[in-house]
Amino acid sequence: MKKVFVVCLALMIVIGVAAALEAKPPGKWHKIGSRTVTDRIDHDVMTVTRDRGEWRAIKIVVKKHAVQFHDVKVFFANGSVQDIKLRTVIPAGGESRVIDLVGNHRVIKKIEFRYDAQSLGGKAVVKVFGKK
Repeated sequence: MKKVFVVCLALMIVIGVAAALEAKPPGKWHKIGSRTVTDRIDHDVMTVTRDRGEWRAIKIVVKKHAVQFHDVKVFFANGSVQDIKLRTVIPAGGESRVIDLVGNHRVIKKIEFRYDAQSLGGKAVVKVFGKK
């Protein structure tokens, strides 16, 4: 009886380890770039090099002061453009929703922003993170 128990236990451990190795780890967020934003309406372009690879999704994180987003556009290496409807204020310490990138070849060439910090003379920091 003890031998059967040990064999069953060993089999369960092997199955558990195999399942854990086969499961894909959740995607990790990678910093794509950042910009400093003043309290006036600003236009910035964040260039992303081709060697960064393809991205499935992005999110925008705001630090120091809230930022009002007017327009965000993602330009891909294959020439397509994704206009992101993000007309909102992201508070300091907050982040956007996860933004899925459309299309097959999602190598980002650049990201254009039109925004302004809600800071009355201060500066905010906008960071973009991507998930592969």
